[in-house]
Amino acid sequence: MKLQLCAVGRLRSGPERDLVEDYLARFERTGRPLGLPPVQLLELEDRKGGGMEAEADLIAKAVAPGAALVILDERGRTLSSPEFADHLAHWRDSGRDVALAIGGADGLAPRLRDRADLAMSLGRMVWPHMLVRVMLAEQLYRAATILAGSPYHRV
Repeated sequence: MKLQLCAVGRLRSGPERDLVEDYLARFERTGRPLGLPPVQLLELEDRKGGGMEAEADLIAKAVAPGAALVILDERGRTLSSPEFADHLAHWRDSGRDVALAIGGADGLAPRLRDRADLAMSLGRMVWPHMLVRVMLAEQLYRAATILAGSPYHRV
């Protein structure tokens, strides 16, 4: 299993980058004994300013062949943390690669949304894509702790 986080744009040095790196490191430490691979963070930049379509091309090229494509989209399904952990465990158990895709400021092109195996929302509000990275990295770590039976996730 390969786990990719494909995100449009680059995080500069600062608190958002620090948080993403921290949560992904925690995920790696917690997930390794569970058979979860480290997250490969791919920051994709459309240097020509082609908008959503160009960004969709970059994401499509970055996604491993045959990988489950999970997009972050405000119209997507809102999962609980345990439900997300169940999805992660299912993909791990099936050996399927997974690519989590975060679009740019304008979102994701419809053709990428149509291709997705799962459209996931972090709530009905729209979040800056830089914060979505932090939130998704934290949810990956939380999912690993749920699968490990750790007390990090409390209800």
